[in-house]
Amino acid sequence: MAGLLLSSTEKVFIVHGVQEDFRSDGRSNIDYRPMELETDVVSHASGSARLRLANTDILVGIKTEIDTPKPDKPDMGKIEFFVDCSANATPEFEGRGGENLASSISNTMQRAYHSSQAFDLKQLCIVEGKQCWKLYVDILILECGGNLFDAVSLATKAALFNTRIPLVKALLMDGGNVDLQLSDDPYDFKFLDVGSAPLLVTLCKIGEKCVVDPSAEEESCSVISLIVGITGNSKSYCADKGASNLSDVDIKCSTISMNGPGSLAPKTLKNAIHQGIIAAKVLDDSLGQALLRERRENINSMKSSYGFLK
Repeated sequence: MAGLLLSSTEKVFIVHGVQEDFRSDGRSNIDYRPMELETDVVSHASGSARLRLANTDILVGIKTEIDTPKPDKPDMGKIEFFVDCSANATPEFEGRGGENLASSISNTMQRAYHSSQAFDLKQLCIVEGKQCWKLYVDILILECGGNLFDAVSLATKAALFNTRIPLVKALLMDGGNVDLQLSDDPYDFKFLDVGSAPLLVTLCKIGEKCVVDPSAEEESCSVISLIVGITGNSKSYCADKGASNLSDVDIKCSTISMNGPGSLAPKTLKNAIHQGIIAAKVLDDSLGQALLRERRENINSMKSSYGFLK
């Protein structure tokens, strides 16, 4: 972070540690810090998740709305991202200090999710050319401890995995009008297929090497960061029976962007992208396992009835 003050000795210590593949907190250059993830934390949202990555705290809520598809994409739904940087997250966000960062994060997420290889927007279609679901992804940065892009993408994918889309019966009436009927049963819904949804991996160049999951101190020692969006593997987000019927999918880059005034040599750029793909694959597999485990626990603990009538 720009507002973090480090002495020249502290910066030298961090840079030398990265060159030896041993960072100041004991991690290697491709290791992430421990994370805490919880889903279904906002009762009035269709899906939600809260993720804490060291001192970075992200809350994501998803709202659903029926809308009209775009004329050039009649069989696809819509998804929009909104990022809000809490003034309490860091002194830099006071006033309008977080607007540029929020705009950068939302634009990067928008590009990553609208790639043809990433999130399948066709599953949001209700009636082709007439009606579709529109997802509003509201992202709140509660605390900033470095590596915001990765944390936001992880929390967003978890919230989408948790999102419940109400089942709709659509009838095409005379005149081309569409009559929609939503079920009154709160348990009459479907989950989204988020397996291919991308994760963002930030590779922070420190000295001659790049590190993933940079801390705020490490970010202050870098002049450029590479952010790559890597598509996921649907097999990691299916239950045991369904996963056996799926084959592993080749993960691909859905977006690439850079932050900072520095530059990357072609060889360094190629190595950084390869490093990001390796890190994203491990991270995506771990996220899928955690989300499936939590879903099974929620299903097992779900009550079959409420109130005094049995």
